Amino acid sequence: MLQQWKSKAKTIKREIYTLYIAYGKKGVPWYAKAFGALVVAYAFSPIDLIPDFIPILGYLDDLILLPLGISLAIKMIPEAVLTDARTEAALRLETGHPQNWISGGIIIVLWLVLIVWVVVRLWGGIKARYGFLVI
Repeated sequence: MLQQWKSKAKTIKREIYTLYIAYGKKGVPWYAKAFGALVVAYAFSPIDLIPDFIPILGYLDDLILLPLGISLAIKMIPEAVLTDARTEAALRLETGHPQNWISGGIIIVLWLVLIVWVVVRLWGGIKARYGFLVI
């Protein structure tokens, strides 16, 4: 059973990397690129929809949402492009772990922008409600 889980995890990792590669290929519709980028960003993001420390529910998003998102994104990509991306992903994963600091940086910047936006919105609400600057 443990071997089966390891196999599933490797498959998910390969499919995520396949989506990442397919995102940059010509012939992929814009909506497939957008959805694929969201799935890849969610997969690599340290922040989950349901935090992992919540018993059982914390891992449901990783066990259900991620595979569901991957399968939907893959269905949006043309078969020829998908085959090419899978071959390239398998080759790159065999030769070593891919490192893309740009993608990681973009994900971090997006989360920071979201956090700053939330803080600014909360700060504006506090100022408007109490009429003074809160430090």
